[in-house]
Parts: sequence; structure tokens; C-alpha cells
Amino acid sequence: MLGHWSSADLLHWRHEPIALMPDEEYDRNGCYSGSAVEFEGALTLCYTGNVKFPDGGRTAWQCLATENADGTFRKLGPVLPLPEGYTGHVRDPKVWRQDGRWYMVLGAQDVQQRGKVLLFTASDLREWRLVGEIAGHDVNGLANAGYMWECPDLFPLADTHLLICCPQGLAREAQRFLNTYPAVWMAGRFDAERGIFDHGPLHELDSGFEFYAPQTMQADDGRRLLVGWMGVPDGDEMHQPTRAQGWIHQMTCVRELEWQAGTLYQRPLRELVALRGEAQGWRGKTLPLAPMELAFDIAPNSTLGLDFAGALQLTVNRDGLRLSRRGLQTAEMHHRYWRGEARRLRIFIDRSSVEIFINDGEGVMSSRFFPGYPGQLIFSGATPVAFCRWLLRPCMVE
Repeated sequence: MLGHWSSADLLHWRHEPIALMPDEEYDRNGCYSGSAVEFEGALTLCYTGNVKFPDGGRTAWQCLATENADGTFRKLGPVLPLPEGYTGHVRDPKVWRQDGRWYMVLGAQDVQQRGKVLLFTASDLREWRLVGEIAGHDVNGLANAGYMWECPDLFPLADTHLLICCPQGLAREAQRFLNTYPAVWMAGRFDAERGIFDHGPLHELDSGFEFYAPQTMQADDGRRLLVGWMGVPDGDEMHQPTRAQGWIHQMTCVRELEWQAGTLYQRPLRELVALRGEAQGWRGKTLPLAPMELAFDIAPNSTLGLDFAGALQLTVNRDGLRLSRRGLQTAEMHHRYWRGEARRLRIFIDRSSVEIFINDGEGVMSSRFFPGYPGQLIFSGATPVAFCRWLLRPCMVE
């Protein structure tokens, strides 16, 4: 199904009725993710209808649905069948309008089981033409780039174009791409008419334990905003203790994207400051865990540690950051890394999540953790410089 939330300010959210249920033959095994655009005066959803067969095969349809006057949605049916040369793993349409035409990027797997990003174009949303493959295995010099690329999003930012996506089967490196399925970005030049995206190397979008399927939108004031899923498919989520209360997963804070000196920066949505309580300093080594924001500078060449009630540990040293936690099924310790000189941290802590913004957004690490209560945040090592904290008011949910 596709859930639906709405907000007038990106802070206070209303839970709307479910937008789509898998109740048609062409989406009987799932209404998979996609995007929304305004088309012919109505909010229109572009999504993947997933169909699985008894013999283990599958197919996928790219479908439309349009909003009714009462806020419900009416399905318009499939507009794009499975393209020739690709398996049933084709999904996640991101659609936008540019220079009088519609464009779509799709995550795909070809019949040789290699991950790709496909580009389509149309004069309306109903008749699509495949332009070509713009990223993936054996495209732009990428080799061994995984067997399936999910959730692509292609957009302009400053003087470049960025493609973000989630390659499945990407080889793990010593301290990068360590999640089962990572989220990455690449920058380059996009030629819409020729269907070419001439891009550079892959970069990890978020270096924490939980981050997947990010998507962006453009705000009315021109800002490029991103939100991601704080989870990873086929990870530990099925063993999270919140299942006993009937839920798993959450979304990240909304982030603002900026392109500076050849690097993507992700910063917390500026509107989030409205959730702050009174600014507070701090002395000592412990703080009670609560929804809060921390901001502090780090002295050069110093070492700093934060322990989140024994459920997650952050270590900062001259080489960068390391997040550590034990698996939910075993006592084995796992680590995630961000490499570089960390000068400034801004940390958002919720009941079971943390988002760490490094050097004004040069890096981000997002993770879930499940502390006992009452929990303590314990500092060790060097004393942070220019420390400030704010308790945060709830942002949700009607």
C-alpha cells in the first residue's frame, strides 16, 4: 500500500487516509514507491504495480492514480509495461517536467542481472519512450556496480546534476558501503535531449546504520529538500523491539541539499529550529536521553566519545567518526565510519534514532538505537567546545 501524510510547514504532520491499496490485477502484489506531480490540474501519483507469479516469476507496471476532490485517489491503470531486455525488477518511477516534456527515471535490472537506471520521456504521462540507460553496471565506466538499482532521483543542484539511488549488490569496501544496500549519489552533466548523464564516481549519501530510498522535492522557495527512510531492506528491522508495539521504521528529518566546491552538503531543514526549547549549556559527563538537539565544536586532534545508554556508541578522533552497536540477534559489534576531520557536530536525538550532521552537512550518519529507560547520554574524552543543547517539542501527528 501507499501511505499518505500531509503538512503545511514540514514540522506538523497529518495522517491522511491510505492513498493506494493493491486491489487491481496489475498491482496485486504491491503498490511500490514512485513520485507525485501536478498533471491536468490534479495531484497525480506515478507508482509501480508489482505482480508475482506462482512459478516465482514477476512483472511490473508503471501506473498512474489521480486525486479526487475528497482527497482520495482514483487509479488510472498502467501506462508503461515491462521494457524489453529487463527482468520484472523495474520500479520506483521518479517523474518531472523539463523544457515542455515529461521525463522519468526508473530503477531496473537487465536480463543479465545487472543494475541500471533507465530514462524515459513523454509528451504527457501516458505514452512513454525509452531513451536509454543513464547509470548502472557498465555505464560511464562503472564495473561490478550491483544487480539492481532502486529508487533513482535525478535533479539539478546549482551548476550540476545529481543522481541519487540505491544499488543492490554493490561491493562493500573497508569503511564504505557497509549496509546491506547503501544509498549513493553521483554528480555530472545531464543532456536530456541525448539521454546522457556523464557522471563521476559513487559517494555514500549517509554513513550510518539505517538510511535508504531517499527522495527529493523542490520547495516553493527553490530549496532542494530530501527525506529518507531510516531503515534498510533485509537488515535487522524485523528484529527491532518496536515490533511488539506494532510498528517498525521511521523517516529521517527533512534535509536541505546544497552543492559547494564539488561536494554535496545535507543540512537539517531550517524550519526545525521552531521545535527548540530554551537553549541550555551543560557541564559534567552525562545527560538524560530525551528528544533533543546538540551542537558543538571539536578541538583539533582531540578524541571524543558519546555513549547512548549502552545501545550505540559514537567515537570521534583525528581520522573521523565511528558508530558502533551490537546486532539485535547476536552480541557481535558492528561499525560504520565517516572519514575526514570533524570540526563541528549537530546531532538530533529522538526516542530510538539519531542523525549526526558533520561539518555543517559535509557528512551525515543516521541510525536507530534502542536504549533501556531511563537512559543516559554519556560523554568521554575531550570536552566539546561551544556546546549547546535544546530539548525538542514533538513535530507530529494529527
